[in-house]
Amino acid sequence: MNKPVRIAFVIYEQMLLTSLTLPIEMLRAGEAFARRHDRTNFRAIETSLLSEHGAPIENGVLAPISSQSIASVDGNFDFVVVPSIWRNPRPVIRQSLDTIAWLANSWQQGSTLIGVGTGVCLLAESGLLNTHSATTHWHYADQFKRDYPKVLLKPDFFITQSERLYTVASLNALADVIVHLIAQFYGTLAAQHVQRNFSHEVRKPYEEQRFLEGGNDRHPDELMAAIQFWLKTNIANEIDFSQLAEQFGISYRTLTRRFKQATGQSVLDYLQKLRVEAAIELLASSNLTIQDIALAIGLSNQSQFTRLFKQHLGQTPSEYRKVVRKKLFS
Repeated sequence: MNKPVRIAFVIYEQMLLTSLTLPIEMLRAGEAFARRHDRTNFRAIETSLLSEHGAPIENGVLAPISSQSIASVDGNFDFVVVPSIWRNPRPVIRQSLDTIAWLANSWQQGSTLIGVGTGVCLLAESGLLNTHSATTHWHYADQFKRDYPKVLLKPDFFITQSERLYTVASLNALADVIVHLIAQFYGTLAAQHVQRNFSHEVRKPYEEQRFLEGGNDRHPDELMAAIQFWLKTNIANEIDFSQLAEQFGISYRTLTRRFKQATGQSVLDYLQKLRVEAAIELLASSNLTIQDIALAIGLSNQSQFTRLFKQHLGQTPSEYRKVVRKKLFS
């Protein structure tokens, strides 16, 4: 049996309950989909609720939530989620010194940490975010700047990612991060299944919302960056990669090698991703026919477009439009 994904949720009083329940429900939905469709590569998800002293956590909505003491858990977690905090986070921080130290140690041992809203303050208090980018709930952005001047606050971003540190500004952004993780655990089809069932609005892809430090979308190869920009502005045209290479004064072989080295994907995969993203926008926001959208993104016919779209999203353009329009106008 494949090794399970171990995910811990740090909980405390004044916790925003939905920042605990929503990600767990989404993860379980992705796990159930994967169990049905890919038993060979299936990995179970093990969740643990941890608190400062292991006492039941009062929340004002449901019955007290049982938890384990952070000092009592064995082994390391793959991911640790730090939920958001109702109202001013400072009182929770003062009562969570052991938790803050445990978060720092977990990161040192290889865990990926995800701070949500004002829960990001617990990561900042540990010092892990010093010199790194982060975001938080907009209402406490000014206080966060004063309390943690060494953190590079990015209040205009809903998501930041730096090494194994994620911060998210809102519950919706957390849902997008969870969909992103489900895609890593179980693949695109599982992620799309969860997104269709839990997302109540048309949202930008995770990659477009984050501020990423040191990722593949930020690279020093200026020529490849110029080619990326050219591809983005010419997706409506038929593109011959040999002619593209000649246009930029390099060989086709050099183009394929340097593009993959700079971006982590082939030129064709990058172009197809751009076309699918453009198609998603047109399906949601225009009344163009499927054939017209195919032509608008540089494909010669509707069947070619349908194959590409289904390969990426697991459903046809017509099916996607039906679901999206229902969400937009219901």
